[in-house]
Amino acid sequence: MTTDRQPSTAATGKGTPPKPTPTDAPAPYLLPTLDPLSGQPHPPALPFTAPWHYDLHFPRDPRGPGIARLTLRAVLDAHGLADLGDRAELLASELATNSVRHTQGPASVRLQWLHPVLRVSVWDMDPEVPALPGRSTPAGPHADGGRGLLILDLVADRWGGCAVGDRPQGPGGKTLWFELTLPAQPPGEGPAASPGAL
Repeated sequence: MTTDRQPSTAATGKGTPPKPTPTDAPAPYLLPTLDPLSGQPHPPALPFTAPWHYDLHFPRDPRGPGIARLTLRAVLDAHGLADLGDRAELLASELATNSVRHTQGPASVRLQWLHPVLRVSVWDMDPEVPALPGRSTPAGPHADGGRGLLILDLVADRWGGCAVGDRPQGPGGKTLWFELTLPAQPPGEGPAASPGAL
């Protein structure tokens, strides 16, 4: 409760209205109803069940997987999919880290929502799809790596990979992907549509 209020115009006899208190100002995190540059109204937020996708391209840089993780978390939180965040972060981080460590070029991560399934795909320039679990010798207990696909197999609801054919723009490389399915919830208890945060 604020104690230093402006005196009313009737009490002061002046013709100026009182200054608004800080509580009258809009919250800074809410988006304005109009775009400040164009003056046009913002479009409404997508319904929760509407499809969408985001793409993030990053160079062969050790910071890339961390940036992909933060971006993925921000997108899922903004769309009301925080329940999938931990698993999606873990698996995307594994795949993006492999792309940076084992290939000689850029990589990209694509997030695609087709209610109730989130698909995350990681593309890189190396066309060789790694050996699938069970088709090669598993990593030893003290190995520095070699567990990424085993983690993928245990945590993802579905996953796969394929080589991408050469394209006129350059080598096709490969894509590894995984899917996570949002658990079914009783009607009326599912996540609401995002209010447009971020």
